Amino acid sequence: MSRPTLLALLTISLLTAPVAAQSPDKKPFQVGAATANITPWLGDGLVGNFGTPPPAKYVHDELRARCFVLDDGNSKIVIVVNDNIYVSREVLDDAKRQVTEATGIPADRMLMSGTHTHSSVSARWPNPLKPGKEFTEYQQFIAHRISDGVCCALHNLQPARVAWGTVDLPGQVFNRRWLMKPDTKLFNPFGEPDRAKMNPGNSPNLLKPAGPTDPQIAFLAFETPDGRPLGLLANYSLHYVGGTGANNLSADYFAAFADRIQELLSADRLDPPFVGAMSNGTSGNINNNDYSKPREKRQPYEKIRIVADQCAQAVYGQYKKLTWHDSVSLDMRQRELELGVRKPTPAQLEHAKMVLADPNRKDQFPHERNYASKAIQQLESPDTVKVVLQAVRIGDVGISAIPFEVFSEIGLELKARNPFQPSFTIELANGGYGYLPTPEQHELGGYETWLGTNKVEIQASTKIVDALLQMFAEMKK
Repeated sequence: MSRPTLLALLTISLLTAPVAAQSPDKKPFQVGAATANITPWLGDGLVGNFGTPPPAKYVHDELRARCFVLDDGNSKIVIVVNDNIYVSREVLDDAKRQVTEATGIPADRMLMSGTHTHSSVSARWPNPLKPGKEFTEYQQFIAHRISDGVCCALHNLQPARVAWGTVDLPGQVFNRRWLMKPDTKLFNPFGEPDRAKMNPGNSPNLLKPAGPTDPQIAFLAFETPDGRPLGLLANYSLHYVGGTGANNLSADYFAAFADRIQELLSADRLDPPFVGAMSNGTSGNINNNDYSKPREKRQPYEKIRIVADQCAQAVYGQYKKLTWHDSVSLDMRQRELELGVRKPTPAQLEHAKMVLADPNRKDQFPHERNYASKAIQQLESPDTVKVVLQAVRIGDVGISAIPFEVFSEIGLELKARNPFQPSFTIELANGGYGYLPTPEQHELGGYETWLGTNKVEIQASTKIVDALLQMFAEMKK
């Protein structure tokens, strides 16, 4: 056979052969990722502990806004994970406004959260129930930098594939609330009896943990069609790790995980850069200290590195087994839910006024003076607050967004009842209004349930779960 004839046959064969073409109703899926530096300047107070915040004196690792823009061809969704303990709703609303003005992406298509690192400067109001009249310098800065990060992620938008997975890592999550033996004397700041204690140490009075844990790491992975990693968004229900250097600014294990997963995926020095992020799951009652055993002493940042490496290794082990999708659809719902604000009982108010009236009085109960001030703050706050709830669908994955430090029971219920699987919850999303225990945990007392630590009505978690599941049901139709 002559060469021209052979070429003609090959051409006919190629033209008539079946082609794995993309369905005309499915548009290319695209992802863009970027980070923006949100590190505060030295000298401001590091929050997350009782007493006067110590000043930041050293930057151990930069704090960042880790930004993802997803586009299914019909609409875009923005997800931002900020290396910060708290960012008020109003600050995030301003960041969203700036993004909308710059890109046209609607504000209700943006999920922005904080990680709750205890080594940052807060971007939250002193009383999140009563927003200030003007932003602080840092609040202005962080809103602008978040907007910049999203704009850069949009600039990096490119065709992509997406995959999702889960893996259990039980060894780093423990319920930090313990029921104590019946004869243990335990009181809240108002002199009322508690049954549960946060961070009780390795005490002989320990009875049992007061609730469950969620050991699952859920994650979304993004890569180019030819397999170059673009980004990875993970979620783990671990409060934070801590053990940083004194007066250090640090993004805690959240950023250490991002660095380690980038290393394991051989995704260093890519253009555009790979972006890893660990969002905070439902960890309001969870840390990584097993109080049934004596606590092991560690060097600064040692435990952060250990936890980050274990999380990254667990995710990397599943990464090789992922099923990649060239095209997925996106959906998102947002709802404002009005919740009642907790007020002091007559007895608590009388106690608070008595404590504050005597500046020389020493605390007779845990953090008595601090919570006397919080009781007055709650009294002077509005009677209700509107919070933003979001439900996000990425392919088969369901993501809940809640602006509280959420108890693990709530996250586990949402996972069990969500029509999309896998599913997970990002806490401290679109604001931060304190702790969110279940009604059953309220009955046990303990730090997370104290008036001022918990700011909203006792039935709030039930209303939030119902609202989120309604939004997911709407998307399932």
